[in-house]
Amino acid sequence: MALTALLIPTFRQMLGALDNWLGKAADHWVEAGRNPDDIPGLRLVPDMYPLASQIHFACFQAQEPLWRLRGMALPDGLLALRAGAWKTDEYVETVEVARVHVAGAIDLLVSLAPDALDGESERPIVLELPNGMVFDMDGDSYARDWALPQFYFHITAAYAILRAHGAPLGKADYVPHMFAYIRPGTAPTG
Repeated sequence: MALTALLIPTFRQMLGALDNWLGKAADHWVEAGRNPDDIPGLRLVPDMYPLASQIHFACFQAQEPLWRLRGMALPDGLLALRAGAWKTDEYVETVEVARVHVAGAIDLLVSLAPDALDGESERPIVLELPNGMVFDMDGDSYARDWALPQFYFHITAAYAILRAHGAPLGKADYVPHMFAYIRPGTAPTG
């Protein structure tokens, strides 16, 4: 499968799901008489990054391959998004701002040409982490072994945080894109 066809729809549909989760959670908090702007500070466990960080990281991870796979430097705005993920305890983020980050990432993904990342499978990728570790990969291994797992880690963490704190989410909320594939005339049972 070409890299564009693999990565871009995956990132778009899961970021769209994330946006829906945030909207559903905010509505639930309002109905319960709670402040929805408390949502971004929620955590799964005390030593894990809060939801706001998970959103920043997911948006960063969805956009990072667009630059790396084309051999381009990461833009300052994208680096600031990642830096914000490490500092979410230092400021208050609202659900509205979190959704703006998600919408911005989706807008960038939508703007790409249908073959924007194709032909980049063998591009050498040097991934330097802030902790000093350096990984040498090609485009395929970067997409398969880094970009997708990192993205799904943060998307799943966001889902788990919201679910653990009472957001009315279920499996259908996690994979709403699957409804496009339902065979006509079939219905769920049980």
